[in-house]
Amino acid sequence: MGQHLGDPVCGDSTLGDPISGDSTLGDPILGADAAPDHEAAAGRGAEEEEEDGCLQPPCPGILLGSALLGAAVPAAPAARSRSRPGAVGAAGQRPPLRSHHASSATSDALGAPRPGLPACLTGERARLPRESGRIQRTAGSGGGTAPGQQGSQPGQRGTRGQRDNCTPGQQGSQPGQRGRDGGVRPGGVSRDAAATGQSNRGRSMWRRLVHLDLKGAAPRAQYLEQVLPLLRALGATGLLLEYEDTFPYTGPLEVLQAPHAYSPEELQALLSWARAQGLDVVPLVQSFGHMEFVLKHRQFAHLREVKELPNALNPHKEESLALVKAMIDQVMALHQDLQWFHIGCDEVYYLGEGEESKQWLQQQNNTPQKLCLSHIKAVATCLAWSYPMVTPIVWDDMLRGISEETLAESGVPQLVQPMIWDYATDINVEGKVQLIEKYRRCGFSKVWFASAFKGATGANQSLTLIGHHLRNQLEWLQVAQRSPADVLEGIALTGWQRYDHFAVLCELLPVAIPSLAVCLQALKNGGFSEKVKENVENLLGMPNLEIETFMSPGLGTFPGSSVLTLVTQISFHLKSSVDELLERNRLFSKWSAVVQDLQAAMEQVFPRCAIEEWMEENVHPHLQKLQGVVEDLDEAIRAQN
Repeated sequence: MGQHLGDPVCGDSTLGDPISGDSTLGDPILGADAAPDHEAAAGRGAEEEEEDGCLQPPCPGILLGSALLGAAVPAAPAARSRSRPGAVGAAGQRPPLRSHHASSATSDALGAPRPGLPACLTGERARLPRESGRIQRTAGSGGGTAPGQQGSQPGQRGTRGQRDNCTPGQQGSQPGQRGRDGGVRPGGVSRDAAATGQSNRGRSMWRRLVHLDLKGAAPRAQYLEQVLPLLRALGATGLLLEYEDTFPYTGPLEVLQAPHAYSPEELQALLSWARAQGLDVVPLVQSFGHMEFVLKHRQFAHLREVKELPNALNPHKEESLALVKAMIDQVMALHQDLQWFHIGCDEVYYLGEGEESKQWLQQQNNTPQKLCLSHIKAVATCLAWSYPMVTPIVWDDMLRGISEETLAESGVPQLVQPMIWDYATDINVEGKVQLIEKYRRCGFSKVWFASAFKGATGANQSLTLIGHHLRNQLEWLQVAQRSPADVLEGIALTGWQRYDHFAVLCELLPVAIPSLAVCLQALKNGGFSEKVKENVENLLGMPNLEIETFMSPGLGTFPGSSVLTLVTQISFHLKSSVDELLERNRLFSKWSAVVQDLQAAMEQVFPRCAIEEWMEENVHPHLQKLQGVVEDLDEAIRAQN
C-alpha cells in the first residue's frame, strides 16, 4: 500500500484535499524505494502475525500494508469502513450516537462528498449501541494558538497550568514548570476561599479520577493494593491509568516495555483490586503527542512527524494509525467493562513541521488545525468501531484555539469528550466558562476537568506544597459552580511523575499522598474547612497537617508515609550537610597554616627530630584524613560537572 498524505485510513494516496484530492505521492514505506529494514519487517509470516495478537486491521477499512506490524491484511467490508482522518468536514460526522448535538449533514467543508465514501463518512452508518450523552466535556478559556505552531523545545511538557490563550511551549514560564505560578501566593487559604464551591451545582454527579502517571517511578503493584482503599475513603471514584512503557505489550510492541513494566498478572490483580473498591478504571494511551516512549525505538522512528524528534506521530502514514490501534487493542484486552478510554492527544509539538505535513499544508484549505482534528478523528473512530460502548477522552489543549466552525465541521465533537486542564492557582474562571460554552456550541455534549495534586510546580520538584494544589481545586469548584449542571462528566486529579518521557522525576507518589487527600476531600465536600482538614488528618494518621509548608510533624500511618518523612529529611538536610562539609575544605588550609606557625615556634626550642616526632603523633594523622576527604570531594565534584 502507498503512503497517504491526505488519508491514512481509507487508502487514497492524496496530497490535496483529504477527501477528493488527486495529487498522488510515491510510497516511501512499502513502495520501490522502501527502506530495506522495513521490507524485512514486512516479510514476517502470517503465523507469527497471529501470535503477536496486535496485527489485526486497526479498524474497518484500514488496509494494513504495514511494514511496521506485518504483511497486508485484507480490508474489511466497505459497510464498516472508517472515516478518513483527513476528512474534517460535516461529511465525516458520525450519527448522533454520543451527543444530542450531532449533525447528520453529509456535505464536506473541504469539498463535495466523494462518490463511494464509506458509510461512516456519509451519515449512513448504523447507530452503535452507545449510551447517549456519554461524552461530556469542560472547557477552558477560549484562547489558543493553532496546532502545529507550537515551536516549543523537545523535552518540555509545556506549562501545564497555563493553557489559556497560549500555544504549548510558548507559555512564558521557565522550562520545567507546569503551573502558571511555580509557588504559592503568600498566606494560607482564606476563610472565603475555603468555602468556595459549597453550593456547587451537580456536585453529586462528579466523578473524581486519580491520575497515576506510571511513566516514571511506577509503584509496585503491592503498594497500589494498599493505597486503593485509602483513595476510595478519601473520595476517589476511579483511576486514570497512564501506562506508557509500564504496560506489558507483546509481539512487535514488546520493545516498548520498560524493564520495570508490570506483568499481565500484576495488572489483572490491580484492576481486580480497583473493582473491589468500586473504582472505575480509565486507561490512557498516548496516540499523537508524547509518543517518545514509542518513537525513540529504531523500529518506529520512521513514524515520527519530524525525523529528528521522537515526540509526535506522523499523522499521514497508515502505519501510524495501525500502531495506535495495536496499542489500544492490547490495553483493552486486559480491561473489562470500560466506559472511557483516554487517547491523549495533548501537546503535539511540531505538528505540521514534518516534510509530508508541509506538502499537505501547501494545498488549498489545508491547515494545521484540520490536520490535528483529522488524526484525532481517525483514532477516535477506530476505537468507536472496535469498542462501541467505550467513549474516547482527549486532552483539550490542541482544541482550544480552533474556531467553532472548524471544530463543528470536523465531526470530532460527536466522537470524544474533551478534558480541560489547568493546574494554576489563579485559573481564569470566566474564560473556562466561556470555553465550556464554546465546546457545547460545537457539539460536545459533556466535558471533563483536570486539576493537579502533584507534578505541576517544577520538573524536578521533590516535595509537594499542598496549598498550591488545594487552591487549584478550589478554582475548579468555582468553574463548576458557574457551569451548566449537566455539562460536567467529572474531574481528573493529575499526578505527573515526569513532564515527558525524557524528563527527570518530580514528586514521588507517597510524598504527594497528603496533597492528594486534601484535594480529593475538597472536591468531595465542595470546599475546604477545618472539619475537612481534621477528616484528612484522621484518614492519614497525621495530626497537625501543614498546608502551606513542607514540614508536617508526625510520621503518619498511610502507606508510604515513611518515604515522605525521609524524603523531607533528605530534601531539607542533605544538601545543607554537604554544603557544610564543603565549607570545611577551608579547614585544611586553616590548620596547615597553624601547623606551619607551630613548627616555626617549636624550632626556637626543640631540635628538628623532636618536632617531627611530635608532629607525627599529634598532627599529621589528622591532617592526612582531612586532606583525603578534600581530595575525594574535589574528585566527586569534577565527575559531576
